Amino acid sequence: MSSQTQASSQAPGGASTPPVAKKVPTERTHHGDTVIDEFAWLADKDDPDTVAYLEAENAYLKEQTAHSEGLQEQVFQEIKGRVQETDLSVPSRKGGWWYFTRTEEGKQYAVSCRVPANGETPPEITTGERLDGEEVILDGNELAGDSAFFSVGVSAISPDGTMLAYSTDYKGAERFTLKFRNLTTGETLDDEIEDIFYGGAWSADGSTFFYTRVDDAWRPYQVYRHTLGTRDDVLVYEESDERYWVGVSLTRSEKYLVLGAGSKITSEVRILDAADPTGEFRVVRPRTVGVEYGVEHAGDFFYVLHNENAENFELATAPLDDPGAWTPLIAHREDTRLLEIDAFAGHAVVHFRRDGLTGIRVLPYTEDGGAAEGGWRERAEAAAGTAAYEIEFPEPLYDVSPAGNPEFVTARLRLGYTSMVTPSSVYDYDLATRELILLKRRAVLGGYDPDDYEQFREWATAEDGTRVPISLVKRKDTATPAPTVLYGYGSYETSIDPGFSVPRLSLLDRGFVFAVAHVRGGGELGRRWYEEGKLTRKRNTFTDFVAAARHLKQAGVSERVVARGGSAGGLLMGAAVNLAPEEFAGVVAEVPFVDALNTILDPSLPLTVIEWDEWGDPLHNPDVYAYMKSYTPYENVDGRSYPPILAITSLNDTRVLYHEPAKWIARLRATADGGPFLLKTEMGAGHGGRSGRYDAWREEAFALSWIIGTGTGTGTDGSAA
Repeated sequence: MSSQTQASSQAPGGASTPPVAKKVPTERTHHGDTVIDEFAWLADKDDPDTVAYLEAENAYLKEQTAHSEGLQEQVFQEIKGRVQETDLSVPSRKGGWWYFTRTEEGKQYAVSCRVPANGETPPEITTGERLDGEEVILDGNELAGDSAFFSVGVSAISPDGTMLAYSTDYKGAERFTLKFRNLTTGETLDDEIEDIFYGGAWSADGSTFFYTRVDDAWRPYQVYRHTLGTRDDVLVYEESDERYWVGVSLTRSEKYLVLGAGSKITSEVRILDAADPTGEFRVVRPRTVGVEYGVEHAGDFFYVLHNENAENFELATAPLDDPGAWTPLIAHREDTRLLEIDAFAGHAVVHFRRDGLTGIRVLPYTEDGGAAEGGWRERAEAAAGTAAYEIEFPEPLYDVSPAGNPEFVTARLRLGYTSMVTPSSVYDYDLATRELILLKRRAVLGGYDPDDYEQFREWATAEDGTRVPISLVKRKDTATPAPTVLYGYGSYETSIDPGFSVPRLSLLDRGFVFAVAHVRGGGELGRRWYEEGKLTRKRNTFTDFVAAARHLKQAGVSERVVARGGSAGGLLMGAAVNLAPEEFAGVVAEVPFVDALNTILDPSLPLTVIEWDEWGDPLHNPDVYAYMKSYTPYENVDGRSYPPILAITSLNDTRVLYHEPAKWIARLRATADGGPFLLKTEMGAGHGGRSGRYDAWREEAFALSWIIGTGTGTGTDGSAA
C-alpha cells in the first residue's frame, strides 16, 4: 500500500473510513479551457498506487456490505433455485445435423453438441438425458479449466459440417486465439492464430476461414484469409478510416461471403462468391456518409435494407449482377422502423419495430402471393404485397425476433419470444399452417406463476413535452407506491425491450416494482427517437430519465427509486444523478461511461474515434467540447448531497476503462455530501463482468442485495414477501 493512498481503517463504533485517493493535479487544456484533473493518475494501470487504490476500495466495499452477506447468499440461492441447472437448448438444424447447447448442474459453462438430423421436426429433448448419436463439439468447462475468466469469441462450423473454428479469451480483454478442430476425427489442428476479434466466416468448401484483427485502439480494421494447413495468412482488406469497423460473414444460402465496413452512421458492403475464396471482393455500393445498408442473398436476387432518404429504413431488391441498383420494395414509414431482413428459399421475414414493440412480417413466395408467374422481381413484389402478413401476439408488452434459422431451405421459422412476465420462449412458426408451435419455455423452478404478476406501461412527460414510455412489472398483490428499480440505457439506438429475468423475481417478490425508461437515444420509437438523444441533443436522454423517475412518484407507483444502468447506461446514471440527486434513493452504475469527455478527447484510447459519430468530436469542435463538458458525470460532480452510489467495473475492460468509475467515485468522495460511494472492481474480468454462470449469479445477488437494502431504506432487510 502506497503511503499516498489511504487504506480503509476501522473507526470507533464499527464504522470504517473510506480510502482517500491521492490528488495529483494534471492539466487538460482544449479550446482555451484549462481543467485540473486531480485523479487522472488512476488511468495508469501499471502504477502500483492504482492497483493499491482499487484493492483498498474493494476492501472498503467488503466492510461496508458485510452486513448483507446473509442476504447475498439468500438471493444467490433464490436465483440458483429457480434455474434449471441441467438443461439444453432447442436444437437448430443445419445441414445433416441438429445443433444445441447443454448445461449441467455445478458447471460454469455450456457445452455445444449436435446429433444427426432426420426431418424438419426437432428431436424431443429430455433434461439430463443424452440424445441418440449426440456428439460434443465444444466443452466450455474443459477449455476454461481453472481459469478465473473464459470466453468464446467465435464458434463456426464449416458448411459441410466437418470443421470447427473457435476462439478463446482467458483475460476478458476481447482478444482471442483462433483454433480449428476436425469434428470427424476430434483432432485439433496445428493452425493457431493469436489476437483475433469476434466473428469469422468459412468459404463454401470449408478450406478457408476469414477472420478480423484489431488495431491498438481495439478497432477491428483488417480481414485476413487463412487456408487450413498453411501459415502465411493473406490480408484481404484493411480499413484506413478510424471511424469504421469491419466484419465478415457467410450468407444463409452459403453462396456469398459478405465483408462489411461501417461507422456509427455509414455502411459499405463487399461481396465475394463463397466458392471462390481467393477471388476479389466487389463493392455493392460505395459509402455515402449517413447512408447505412445491409445485403441479404435471396437466391436469384439480393434484398437491400437501407436508409437512403428513408429515416426508418426501406427494403429494396437488386439483381445479382448489379447489387448497387436498388429498386424499392417496402417503402419507408414514419411509424415503423425496419430492423432486418432474413431471406430463405421460399420466403423472407422482416423484423420491425412499431409503437415501442417488435414485430414479424412474413413475405411468402407462394402461388397465392403471385409467385408462380414472372421473374425474381415480380415474385418479390407479390410476396411483399397482398401476400405479406404479420404474426400476432396476445400480450400488451413483449419482444419477438427471428432466432436460430441457419437453414436456407425450410418450411418453418424459428422465433424467440419473451415478455416481462413470460419466460424466454422458443417457437417454430409453420409457414404452411400459420401455426405457432411452442418448442420450449424457460423453466422457472420454485412455483413461478405468471398470473401472480402484471406488466403495464406508463408515459412520462419530458421537459420539452415529449412523451416517454416506461415499461413496468410487479406482483399483483404489491401495494403502491412501492420501492422501484428504474433501469435505463439510451444510446446507439439500442432498445431495452420488455423481457423476463429470473434474478428480478427476487426484487418483485420483496414488493419492488421494476421499470424500464425507454429514453431518447435508444431505438424503441424508431430512428428519430435515437437521433433526438445523441450528439448535441444528448441531454434529452438524461432529462427523459429524470422525468420518468418523477412521473412514477407522481403517479403513485413509486416511493423510493433506485436507478440502474450499465456502460453507456452508466453515463445515464451519472448524468441523471447530477441533474436531480434528490429523485433517487440510490444508483447502481455498472462499467459506467462516466468520464466520457476525457475519453472522447483521447483518440489513442480504444473506440474513441469510432464514437465521435455518437457523441460528437470534442477534440476538434469547441461547441461539442462545451456541450459534453456540460453533462458528463465526472466533470459535473459538485458539493450537493448525493444518494448512495455503487459503481461496478472490471480491470480488463477494453470498452469502458476501469479508471472512469474509479475517478468518479474518488471525486464524489472528495467533493460531494451524502453517499456512501462504493467501488467494486473485478480484478480479472472484462466489460461483461465475470464469465461463469455461477459467478455471474453471485455478482447479481450482490447488486440485488445492495438494491434491496437501499430501496427499502433499511440497509439490511432481505426477507422475501
